[in-house]
Amino acid sequence: MKKKKIGKQTGLSGNRDFAVFWFGETLAMFGGRITLLAIPFVAALTLGATPLQMGMLNAVQILPYLLLTLPAGVWIDRMRKRPLMLTANLVRALLLSFIPAAYALDLLGMGMLYACGFGIGACTLVFDLAYQSYLPALVGRKDLVEGNSKLEISRSAAEIAGPGLAGALIGILAAPFALLVHSAMLLISAASIGRIRRIERKPDPRSSERGMLLSEIREGLALIFRNPYLKAIAGEATTYNFFSQVTGAVLILYITRELGIGAGPLGLIMGAAGAGSILGSLLAGPLAKRFRLGRAIYVSMLLGCGAPMLVLLTHGSGLLSAVILFVSFFFGGLGVVISNIHVVSLRQTVTPDRLLGRMNASYRFVVTGAAPVGSLLGGVLGSTFGLQATLAIGAAGTLLALLWVVFSPIPKLSALPEPAEGEG
Repeated sequence: MKKKKIGKQTGLSGNRDFAVFWFGETLAMFGGRITLLAIPFVAALTLGATPLQMGMLNAVQILPYLLLTLPAGVWIDRMRKRPLMLTANLVRALLLSFIPAAYALDLLGMGMLYACGFGIGACTLVFDLAYQSYLPALVGRKDLVEGNSKLEISRSAAEIAGPGLAGALIGILAAPFALLVHSAMLLISAASIGRIRRIERKPDPRSSERGMLLSEIREGLALIFRNPYLKAIAGEATTYNFFSQVTGAVLILYITRELGIGAGPLGLIMGAAGAGSILGSLLAGPLAKRFRLGRAIYVSMLLGCGAPMLVLLTHGSGLLSAVILFVSFFFGGLGVVISNIHVVSLRQTVTPDRLLGRMNASYRFVVTGAAPVGSLLGGVLGSTFGLQATLAIGAAGTLLALLWVVFSPIPKLSALPEPAEGEG
């Protein structure tokens, strides 16, 4: 009797450590969607927050990204990443538990909510920067695209199903107690990280001796602007984010007031972005192999940057406008996710291991720094020139973002370049 040959496992199919990490991070992503909806509900419905207080609550959750991103990148490069991720999840779980506990004891106020929001935002920042720096060591450079694709599938699934899950939990448990579900998910995620067996290499001992914090921050920023790949993708992302915020400032007003689309249909339309994201996560790897990496990045960015132009074709209430919006959101999600998967893998490949934390922090700081200004500009333009004119300006700006990549070496890439020196 002939014995069946067992095929050799390829890619991440046999990587137990990644499977454990992926499971825990998927739970955390779904939990994050609960918190994203529950904290504003706690403020608005439980505490009766004013519009100014709601704005402040949103601001304090973003503030860590502006204040801590660059120094956090230096700090992360000096330490092992896995303990940082584990600690960040444990602290987030603790902070989330404070809110329902304070509510049950009649001690909850906006001040505590501000403090918890800032702390949760800071821990989320540390976790995200650490995991992006840790992933190359966990999966190996050759499997980065597959690893990032799988994580993006989880993120997209959370984007689609998370809001519905959050709404149901808030309805059953009340907003403060719904946060306990996210807290429990973070504890499971922390336990999953603790079960990773792969021994993490010690950071370069010179990283803690290299001098002043500011000089190390400059090193991360210099890498972004010196490397032609990083410079191009940072320029594209910064321009895209800026003009997306111009559009985002007035888009909901335009859809609800000018097109007369209600909250229910709007939820389905916005869900199209998540559906496109899941498809993009599945197609990213095969497209790069079939059509070359540079072409896959360029075409997917064209989809993502061009999708807002479709909104300009809408006019008046009716099914056609709703269909056009659905298609715009779908192709926007599809294009952005395909390009993001390859861009993250490219960033992780061209950056030396000892600079991964600083690169990720510098990149995050550069590409998100202009977003609040874009949102403010969108509001001013909408008040001055009207909603449609503002949408046209925003859509044109996002399309122009593609020029950063067109005039870069990226379209010529057939595959990921050779890893940067310093790889372990």
